[in-house]
Amino acid sequence: MRRNHSTTPRTPRILGSLLLVAAAGVLTLGAAHPAPAAAPAPLDRVVPAPASVRADGAPYRITRTTGVRVDGSAEVRRIGTYLTGILRPSTGYPLPLTEQGTGGIRLHLVQGGFGAEGYRLQSGPGGVTITASAPAGLFHGVQTLRQLLPAAVERKTVQSGPWQIAGGTIEDRPRYSYRGAMLDVSRHFFTVTQVKRYIDQLALYKINELHLHLSDDQGWRIAVDSWPRLATHGGSTQVGGGRGGHFSKADYQEIVRYAASRYLEVVPEIDMPGHTNAALSSYAKLNCDGVAPPLYTGTQVGFSSLCVPKAVTYDFVDDVIRELAAITPGRYLHIGGDEAHSTGHADYVKFMDRVQPVVAKYGKKAVGWHQLTGAHPAAGALAQYWGLDGTAAAEKAQVAEAARHGTGLVLSPADRVYLDMKYTKDTRLGTKWAGMVEVKRSYDWNPGAYLPGVPASAIRGVEAPLWTETVKTSADIEYLAFPRLAGAAELGWSPAATHGWNGYKVRLAAQGPRWDALGIHYYRSPQVPWPKR
Repeated sequence: MRRNHSTTPRTPRILGSLLLVAAAGVLTLGAAHPAPAAAPAPLDRVVPAPASVRADGAPYRITRTTGVRVDGSAEVRRIGTYLTGILRPSTGYPLPLTEQGTGGIRLHLVQGGFGAEGYRLQSGPGGVTITASAPAGLFHGVQTLRQLLPAAVERKTVQSGPWQIAGGTIEDRPRYSYRGAMLDVSRHFFTVTQVKRYIDQLALYKINELHLHLSDDQGWRIAVDSWPRLATHGGSTQVGGGRGGHFSKADYQEIVRYAASRYLEVVPEIDMPGHTNAALSSYAKLNCDGVAPPLYTGTQVGFSSLCVPKAVTYDFVDDVIRELAAITPGRYLHIGGDEAHSTGHADYVKFMDRVQPVVAKYGKKAVGWHQLTGAHPAAGALAQYWGLDGTAAAEKAQVAEAARHGTGLVLSPADRVYLDMKYTKDTRLGTKWAGMVEVKRSYDWNPGAYLPGVPASAIRGVEAPLWTETVKTSADIEYLAFPRLAGAAELGWSPAATHGWNGYKVRLAAQGPRWDALGIHYYRSPQVPWPKR
């Protein structure tokens, strides 16, 4: 508590004493020592954990004279511009981009040695250099650099600093090539701006796949020129009866462009043959009885199905995949295939076997939920496992059999990395059909040894889906995603040898002030030793 002593008789005596001391030459201006600057963050206090860390020597300090040196390519310059866009507002420094000089922060591409996404970060008193073989690696190195600076670097107003990066070397590359997050925009619709915000948050943790769930019973969210009522009618509502919405093709392409600028690939999903009520309501001819059902705003699953015997069904599928593939530069197109309870098994197999070649015809690789392994996964297809630890052994064996025959797997076990599960029974948002998923449970598993009988080589990566039955705002997304998303990112990026809850929870706790600075609304789990605010 501040106290006012201006009325006490001691003030004149104190001032007089100070004047006498100064006159005697004892008082020297500046002799009082300022509080020592906080030590820079250790190189290993990063999420995801780097593959290799060697702490060595004195730190580098960003100052008003620091520049950002870039190679001559437009791509490296763009990454440099991204970095200065983060650093300039909080430091208040000019941080000019330059291709000349020495010292400062350098972004440098070399031929080979780091793979498609790996990088090396070297820091010492003379500067910081991030080296990679591809622009994605430089970008991931920039995310590591952010975490090595004080959390205040994320703020949009000038902060006090100092801005130090610990001395030493990080050598880093991902464990898996597929590190994804899924956002369901069908149960509740989210705008381009909201999706971009989530993309920026994903990029901080080196996520490289954004899976957009674009269609479901409650809403169709992408314009299809040849079937316009899919968006205008099928996209007109959402869970609870809100007005819904959809992306125009230009909107979708803007999301794709923005994601690419953060080195994320967009994986669009059109869920079939179930989860299709919005489509069935839009076009009566897609129904076996020729009668369009009403739009649906509830949360039940498994009641809808495209009409497998009808020829028009495959005209519809061909048109939708053709138009979506044409505006998707990424490798994958997700065709769903889960919870098709209203489609007989023989019809399900017939449908999936007929649709996968359509995906290939338009230059994409098919991805399906793991029920795809009950049909005949095409060469190069990925199956996304969303079962539980306790899923029946026979179902797991079916997935393992497909994996042994070449089908790649993306792991999304619902009772581990479904971000829409409640943390505890008292969590305001989320569902609980897969159980409560606190932060430790979400992190504490090994993708490489999760499914019995699956060769490690079949695991392509990890994805954390967020279904939006209870999610309406960006703050809702963030509360369910953070902190669990960071753990899923680490499982996908970091070597298995670096995983361990006791160390991870300390590194995770250090993210809290950064999320505060970024305005991310997160769950402060009691399992994590968060710093006091």
